[in-house]
Amino acid sequence: MSDRVSQPVDRELPTEESRELLALVREIAQREIAPGAAAEEEAGHFPRDVFRLLSESGLLALPYPTEYGGGDQPYEVYLQVLEELAAARLTVGLGVSVHTLACHALAGYGTKEQRAAWLPAMLGGGLLGAYCLSEPSSGSDAASLRTRAVRDGDDWVIDGTKAWITHGGIADFCTVLARTGGEGPRGVTAFLVPGDAPGLTAAAPERKMGMKGSPTAQLHFDGVRVPDARRLGEEGQGFAIALSALDSGRLGIAACAVGIAQAALDEAVAYATGRRQFGRAIADFQGLRFMIADMATRVEAGRALVLAAARRRDRGLPFSQQAAMAKLFCTDAAMAVTTDAVQVLGGYGYTADFPVERLMREAKALQIVEGTNQIQRMVVARRLLGPETR
Repeated sequence: MSDRVSQPVDRELPTEESRELLALVREIAQREIAPGAAAEEEAGHFPRDVFRLLSESGLLALPYPTEYGGGDQPYEVYLQVLEELAAARLTVGLGVSVHTLACHALAGYGTKEQRAAWLPAMLGGGLLGAYCLSEPSSGSDAASLRTRAVRDGDDWVIDGTKAWITHGGIADFCTVLARTGGEGPRGVTAFLVPGDAPGLTAAAPERKMGMKGSPTAQLHFDGVRVPDARRLGEEGQGFAIALSALDSGRLGIAACAVGIAQAALDEAVAYATGRRQFGRAIADFQGLRFMIADMATRVEAGRALVLAAARRRDRGLPFSQQAAMAKLFCTDAAMAVTTDAVQVLGGYGYTADFPVERLMREAKALQIVEGTNQIQRMVVARRLLGPETR
């Protein structure tokens, strides 16, 4: 089993504070996350203790305001934190990204009273969130969701099923998108639902090819009652809130993909310089050298796309197109780099004794979650060419 410690990435960080933050994250990743990652993934163990540590360290709150317990860090820094965490273990990096996504609706669209009441505990109280948009019959076509919330006095009663929910069954709170009006995107409203609400149950976790330590499950809402005070934003505003959250969430997925790709590149470089064939290190063979050069170029290009989009977001500029591009390119790059890393290691790469086969299986998920890469291409094309004609 490879236990090599990778070399720090030469990062672009805006302040001394952010450099110290990344050093802390790297220390936690190498001491608390990476050593047990392979065994815990194989066993399907979710590292709740790691998430408590991240919460205590302020790492579940980085992009949110300090007045609610957040870190007030720019996305440029937050995404580099995600990259480090994902390189150590994707279950952790992706989990932090999903938790951040689940907090978005309250932080961005909740009233001042709602934020004061719930956001501090969500950001620094050891809680873990889930984001409930997809359904068994509405994945890419999210606007056709069928889970319904019906007004009953001062409450809403939610019925339906959500699918592919990261942290399904273990989340302490869920941001839920439900239909409160007619068909289409304008009939959707967002709600903040406690994870232990009566009538909310989880199906058995999905059996996945990768990320076995991260539970993904359907959530069933059977007469789940929540007060109107837990409605986020206006009635019918939920789909716009969801799209806003996904723009930022896609940057999180892209950053995780860069982390996976960097980890695979590190493993390939270490193996190539240590493995000898025909009397010399295989790193001396031109075919392999060119392969690793291409891998490194994909990693750097992906990181640059992520940071460019993050800086647009930090400046308050539109970044939806750039987020889609980053998610598309970085996740495709992660799939290519991890596949090449398996090839560099040869037969060893195909075994669980080295991490690259796990990284390759995990990279595949990132091409699918939070909008498939086909959806990302649609987003980019619509920005450039306008909507499709029928």
